Amino acid sequence: MSNAISTVASKTTATSDGAITEYVTAMIGGQLFGLPIARVQDVFMPDRLTMVPLAPPDVAGVLNLRGRIVTAIDMRTRLGLPKADDDKPPMAMGVEMRGESYGLLIDQIGEVLKLPDDSRETNPVNLDPRMATMASGVHRLNGQLMVVLDVDKVLELPSTAQAA
Repeated sequence: MSNAISTVASKTTATSDGAITEYVTAMIGGQLFGLPIARVQDVFMPDRLTMVPLAPPDVAGVLNLRGRIVTAIDMRTRLGLPKADDDKPPMAMGVEMRGESYGLLIDQIGEVLKLPDDSRETNPVNLDPRMATMASGVHRLNGQLMVVLDVDKVLELPSTAQAA
């Protein structure tokens, strides 16, 4: 399977001179999320996950992606969502932080959307608090809310002192 992101024609066009951000969309637990495309290195099907003893529950394990060791983060667990009840294998979005590679395990990859920055809103007050700590805003899309994930906040794994 190809590890490259395939760009899909945008459903939204900007009519103003404002800045536009491209987002790679993903479904996690029935909720639409978007990550800025500049932060996504690749999209892939995780293969042969190796469990890591004593790792936090949201660390699903590590895997080898083209010779690099990648830490797999279970986004359902990270967001406080229940485990998937179907047997579909997860997809992963490859991201980096401080030279380390991570694979964010998601239910399904979506399309690439180009959205004007001025249409991004702050987190609604009724957004789940666990999502809100990792979100940098939302976009309203045809009756659906796309939560914009902040990759740096997603990858802030709690230390064992905080977890206890």
